[in-house]
Amino acid sequence: MLAAFLLALREGLEAALIIGILLGALEKFQLQSLKRSVWLGVGAAAGTSLLVGWGLNALGMELEGPAEAAFEGIMMILAAGLLTWMIFWFHQQGAAIRQELERSVQFETLRRGAWGLFGAAFTAVGREGIELAIYLLAARFAAGALPTWSGGLSGLGVAALLGWVLFATTYRLDIRRFFRVSSLLLLLFAAGLVAHGVHELNEIGWIPALMEPLWDTSHWLPEATFLGQVLTALFGYNANPSLTEVLAYSAYLVGMGILLLPKPSWRAIHT
Repeated sequence: MLAAFLLALREGLEAALIIGILLGALEKFQLQSLKRSVWLGVGAAAGTSLLVGWGLNALGMELEGPAEAAFEGIMMILAAGLLTWMIFWFHQQGAAIRQELERSVQFETLRRGAWGLFGAAFTAVGREGIELAIYLLAARFAAGALPTWSGGLSGLGVAALLGWVLFATTYRLDIRRFFRVSSLLLLLFAAGLVAHGVHELNEIGWIPALMEPLWDTSHWLPEATFLGQVLTALFGYNANPSLTEVLAYSAYLVGMGILLLPKPSWRAIHT
């Protein structure tokens, strides 16, 4: 539930920020009459995201045996890849989100008017919604349906409330700090998805286990306990992992650390 809550909160808050920036840009450029197009685009994006989530979930429920394991493994690795891309994108472009969206509002309204603004809102919010649908599907495979959907709905509710607070009052959250902290937690969650995905592909022989289990801590911390479930859902804990699971988890975290941690400059080293 906690992983789904964090995912939905992050994606929902990003969507709320995008909507707020689009509406603020219309105020800035004195195009208030086009606000309806933004909300229509948001509604269409939300409906499309729900359809994508429902379709993927229905497909997963229909599959059995090796096909089910392959689908779950692929979806987990895909979700980890999307999470990684999102974290990198915000790390590099997060400060310019407002400027990019305001330029998009100007360009689309001048070129295509209300339909252009509808498309801008649909594309920006729809991307967040479809990503969230894939994330929650992967989280469901790891933690179960009820905790995932309840956590996801709770996260979206809190995101909507925070979005309203941000744009309807004088209170301002430290959004960049929130995204930095949540990015760290989502990196750990993504590493767990990679390991879970490798585990599913181990089961059908697509990726060799090499050694299974590498260790077994089920006597000290079973996955069925509350703590075990939390660690499984958030960080990919497996009481008896294969060697390739551990290698995949470790390689992902080490690689992301190398890519994301600030690099010391040559001037700092020599001084």
